Amino acid sequence: MVRTYEEAVAWIHGRLRLGIKPGLKRMEWMMEQLGHPERRVRAVHIGGTNGKGSTVAYLRSILQAAGYSVGTFTSPYVEQFNERISINGEPIRDEEIVELVQTIKPLADELEQTELGGPTEFEVITAMMLDYFGKKNIQDIVLIEVGLGGRLDSTNIIYPLLSVITNVSYDHMNILGDTLDQIAAEKAGIIKSGVPLVTAVNEPEAWDVIAKTAAERKAKTYRLGVDFTVTDWKTIAEGEQFSLATPFAEYRDLRIQMPGAHQVDNAAVAVMAAELLRLGYSFLIEPEHIADGLATAAWPGRFERVSGKPLIILDGAHNEAGIRALVETVRAHYPDKRVHVLFAALTDKPLERMIQLLDELADTITFTTFDFPRAAAAEQLADLSTHQQKATVLQWEKWIREQASRLTERDLLLITGSLYFISEVKKGMR
Repeated sequence: MVRTYEEAVAWIHGRLRLGIKPGLKRMEWMMEQLGHPERRVRAVHIGGTNGKGSTVAYLRSILQAAGYSVGTFTSPYVEQFNERISINGEPIRDEEIVELVQTIKPLADELEQTELGGPTEFEVITAMMLDYFGKKNIQDIVLIEVGLGGRLDSTNIIYPLLSVITNVSYDHMNILGDTLDQIAAEKAGIIKSGVPLVTAVNEPEAWDVIAKTAAERKAKTYRLGVDFTVTDWKTIAEGEQFSLATPFAEYRDLRIQMPGAHQVDNAAVAVMAAELLRLGYSFLIEPEHIADGLATAAWPGRFERVSGKPLIILDGAHNEAGIRALVETVRAHYPDKRVHVLFAALTDKPLERMIQLLDELADTITFTTFDFPRAAAAEQLADLSTHQQKATVLQWEKWIREQASRLTERDLLLITGSLYFISEVKKGMR
């Protein structure tokens, strides 16, 4: 019997040995045993390659500004495991994690004896979240982030009020396929019959798949750049400023504090989603809630300035599109800085293309590794770099301290790569 928080988290992480097993059969079995809590969750389902977490943050912040109690389900966590299941941005308590594991573990043990096999780590956490928000602590609304892909993701057991697909680019190709239309087909799996879809997908081959699926399922689609558009976008000292026209309203001079053109897209998608909640489901969301919500939204590990003097930024850019957005953001906000990059990543990423982009940005680039099953070796990363000023380091905590003491006004230390690495760095900087 699991009695302590440490035992509970150890049991959950122990499920990692089962890897990723796409499919909904195990989830359906667990939901049946639990009395279908997923049917009592009013949800927005948020998928896409990049920007899911930031879009959740913007939409949550808008809904909170309007006075709603908002549950979120996100991954991975940055500072503590409990973040994955949160209410109004506050992780649930350790005791609640223990209670949820005490409910789910017997089911997992029973499932292990069937031909379906035991549930994976992510399936267990998803079941915990649905049990929590469907039975133990029902919220006004829950924002549920897809774990991987969409069609066969364990979160796809829900029937949401709205679906969101932020964008489609290359990631997890070993599971989702190696062409954009294959990846888009997996993402499009979250589109439900008659449920409105908000998206910022713009790559033609990905869009064709999304549009076809939405048409087949009679899901009214709102697409960024076509149905709702950003205008007057400009970079400001504290982030970005832009205006937004939707089919229902116009918003002038909205501001966000997370820098980057990609964050403007994420914020625009969140505003469109908030409008559909207002119009379709009678959520009382006023223009000032939208402006205030966007202005206060923050998300750890996304272009996060952890120190001003010396200037240190953390960013979990863990695939090619993420790195490209990061490079553009650094150039827009810090064009005159000498950029020193520290990079660590997982082996199942398009590392060569990611490192090539960082090589072009960096004045110096240092590669490291960290304690995680799929972490790439520092030397393996360095071999892919053509930078004249490249190095490897194993004791990255010591290296960061030494670098920070040497940085001048002209320097920027950019720590990037896997979100799991960023999580370790944040722990080390506390």
